[in-house]
Amino acid sequence: MIEPARRRRVLGQALYIALFLAILFWRLLPLAPGRVIWPGPDLGLCLTLIWVLRRPEQAPVLTIAALYLIEDILLLRPIGLSAAIVVLGSEAARKREHRWRELPFMVEWLRVTTLLALMMLADRFLLTIFFLTPPPLGQAMLQFIATIAAYPLVAGLAAWALGLPRSTAERDARTR
Repeated sequence: MIEPARRRRVLGQALYIALFLAILFWRLLPLAPGRVIWPGPDLGLCLTLIWVLRRPEQAPVLTIAALYLIEDILLLRPIGLSAAIVVLGSEAARKREHRWRELPFMVEWLRVTTLLALMMLADRFLLTIFFLTPPPLGQAMLQFIATIAAYPLVAGLAAWALGLPRSTAERDARTR
């Protein structure tokens, strides 16, 4: 029989994978063919960072790398580039997760915004270094703004619907 802590970890990881793949499927649907004026937020990245900050044991680095590698292939991006950037960013967040727990949500949001900005700059820099055409700066900035605006909404939904609260008291009570 599976012990309860391991079962929770496996079920949480399966839920994270299912939600990420659902978001990826939604992105692949041709809902608005033609030119996109306002790019939507990167909900998969929001979900990944929230999961890493709330339940780091349920989002292992190999799972994140595999999901973003699949996303790179399906969205026809340079294979492995955004996967590597997201892995580095999520591991930086995971490393500081225990320090971010006690801080107010606004501080977490500011730190995630800074992390997303650094990830976007790294992506643009590496695309330029390898002589690949980066997306237009205006489109990238609009997606960045949409992503940081969506982060609190995704965090609220994750806390309310999925049971991923911020506080350590609730987390400690669940692991006992």
